[in-house]
Amino acid sequence: MGCGRVGSTLARSLEDRNHTVSIIDSEPDAFRRLGPGFNGDKVTGIGFDQEVLEKAGIKRADAFAAVSSGDNSNIIAARVARETFGIQQVVARIYDPGRAEVYQRLGITTVATVKWTADQVLRRLLPVGAEPDYRDPSGTVRLDQVPMPERWVGQRTVVFQEQSMSRIAWIDRLGEGMLPSRESVIQEGDLVHLVMREENAAHAYQVIERGPEEH
Repeated sequence: MGCGRVGSTLARSLEDRNHTVSIIDSEPDAFRRLGPGFNGDKVTGIGFDQEVLEKAGIKRADAFAAVSSGDNSNIIAARVARETFGIQQVVARIYDPGRAEVYQRLGITTVATVKWTADQVLRRLLPVGAEPDYRDPSGTVRLDQVPMPERWVGQRTVVFQEQSMSRIAWIDRLGEGMLPSRESVIQEGDLVHLVMREENAAHAYQVIERGPEEH
């Protein structure tokens, strides 16, 4: 629902990945953003109206995204998709971060636009580790990306994980993502994506800075 800049980009991206897409907007002119190559259904109407949703094929949909410019419309549409039609994969774009957190707890994945943008800028201003890439809704688990210092080069990833009390989700190495095995060794230039409990973050960064502890 919503054929603005976000909705039209999302629709084209999904279609490029060979998904079948229907897009709803109350303004027929909005569909021009999709371009002539878009093959999905374009439905004019109010995106939280059940008849409009049915016309767009909600009963055979695997997922629903509410990305119009209105918080209220997105919230209502997301709840109708989830509660009336039983769609499990529902995402709503919410401008108000406080409301976004409430709906996140209700099981609707939310993207709080203003907060997300502010967080992205913040992460680029602050030192490494000051703010995670992602924090789960409960605030318990975080995901950080960390350039590995030279003192860890040549050490096995399992040793690093044990000493830092974190888990390596993946490593960016020479422009590609790789999943570490028990035999993997940290190399120069590795960008490591770490999953850790919030309470262990200070310890993890101390270990990263200190280097491996010899046994």
